[in-house]
Amino acid sequence: MLSDIEIAQQAKMLPITEVAAQLGISENDIEMYGRYKAKLSMNLIKSLASKPAGKLVLVTAITPTPAGEGKSTTTVGLAQGLTKLGKKAIVALREPSLGPCMGVKGGAAGGGYSQVVPMEDINLHFTGDFHAITSAHMLLSAMLDNHIQQGNALNIDARRIVWKRVVDMNDRELRNIVVGLGGKAHGVPRQDGFDITVASEVMAILCLAKDLHDLKERLSRIIVAYTYEGKPVTAGQIHAHGAMAALLKDAIKPNLVQTIENVPAIIHGGPFANIAHGCNSVMATQTALRLADYTVTEAGFGADLGAEKFFDIKCRYAGLQPDAVVLVATVRALKMHGGVAKTELTKPNVEALKKGIVNLEKHIENVQKFGVPLVVAINIFANDTPEEIETVRSYCAKHGVNVALSDVFARGGEGGRALAEEVVTLAESGAANFAPIYDLEDTLKQKIEKIATEIYGAKDVAYEKNAEKALAEFEALGYGKLPVCMAKTQNSLSDDPTKIGRPEGFTMTVANARISAGAGFVVVLTGDIMTMPGLPKVPAAERIDVSDDGVISGLF
Repeated sequence: MLSDIEIAQQAKMLPITEVAAQLGISENDIEMYGRYKAKLSMNLIKSLASKPAGKLVLVTAITPTPAGEGKSTTTVGLAQGLTKLGKKAIVALREPSLGPCMGVKGGAAGGGYSQVVPMEDINLHFTGDFHAITSAHMLLSAMLDNHIQQGNALNIDARRIVWKRVVDMNDRELRNIVVGLGGKAHGVPRQDGFDITVASEVMAILCLAKDLHDLKERLSRIIVAYTYEGKPVTAGQIHAHGAMAALLKDAIKPNLVQTIENVPAIIHGGPFANIAHGCNSVMATQTALRLADYTVTEAGFGADLGAEKFFDIKCRYAGLQPDAVVLVATVRALKMHGGVAKTELTKPNVEALKKGIVNLEKHIENVQKFGVPLVVAINIFANDTPEEIETVRSYCAKHGVNVALSDVFARGGEGGRALAEEVVTLAESGAANFAPIYDLEDTLKQKIEKIATEIYGAKDVAYEKNAEKALAEFEALGYGKLPVCMAKTQNSLSDDPTKIGRPEGFTMTVANARISAGAGFVVVLTGDIMTMPGLPKVPAAERIDVSDDGVISGLF
């Protein structure tokens, strides 16, 4: 059996000019990055703004497990399936982070015969967007510390600097550090730390900005510190936003590539959904909607994280109206939610499946609360039994939801035909009546509690002292009408990663909160969530290698 990277390396890619031509894009409207990658020009994006939008389909999933769900694979396969039905489709994805690529997950460009290519480029440095975001973020860090070193005209309290540094790698050693050691010439000593680049507010801003002007305005509003009088200090006051925008002038342009079956793919931005808002860029999605009949996009991790933020943050800011949702599940993962060990998943176990299927039930209920019709996609495996599949199908039927079997990993677009047919039926039914789960007029605590009780299933919320202080301060500063971006473990509906299935009656703990004034939301830190992951005992990087001829192996 071929690995993902071997399948990708055998793909017959079209020159990116031909992929663009499928969408009616001329060579003058793309900026080539080699033969198979390109950025879409800002002129093209502006010219499309007045065109009508096609259908928008979100792919989300149940709560992740080590068994894997295949959300990105399903997203790519669905776009290929829609193309098989004669629909003009585009897949719109996030860019993978080097952290998980080298850590737990390995590659993140789909799998099997439903991948985006060139797979190695997309998973590694791609077009340099993440490096640009890291550089822009670190420029602000450097200018902030330099301002203090050069006299501190803004009267910044070094104990109240809230702007951390970032790097696009899982590195636990950098979570808490001390900077400025070595004497007066080397800076002012203080505690600091690193987040992973995908958690950077600069990443969120790039993904939510409408254009370069909006990007620069948002960058200027980033709060980096507070004065001794307790007043916020912004990147604009540090005079960093112009140079930051200059570093991002190319990164803001969406990237065009293709799937294994030569279906156009726009890949841009990459915030995590457990510690950020988890969606690809607004510019990428809006552009795709005006170039195709169907745009298939995904939001990170389970529907409690990525989908909630897609609906409550991205759709709200971008004015998006999703037409249908695909909720991905596997029999294997549902059995894990029923308590089966990963080593036992190949054995039939309907009772465990019935026990774990409550996780799927909760995600179905959550999506329905947003008023968007959905179909459950069972990402099938060879060991799934007819009885197990029928158990899922009949359970979903009781909730008024259809089920489609998805075999896109093994069969590509052909394996996604049934799912594509269901999606077309839903999207063209006009049944969508989308609305966010909370009102912006709600207080920050009301927003948090609505998400915690209605989406996660908590009975109530407990706020630690730091969280109480931060939320009160943000309200006082006039940020109470912003959306909230929940930072929570992806491994459970609750804030406790060990609670599988459908936990109920729990108290969710809010440990702290951060303001992302430029992005336009308040980040709420729950449980013991960390914004800088660490590497596992055996990192995926140990399996990755490159031959003397430059051929990469081990990237899944």
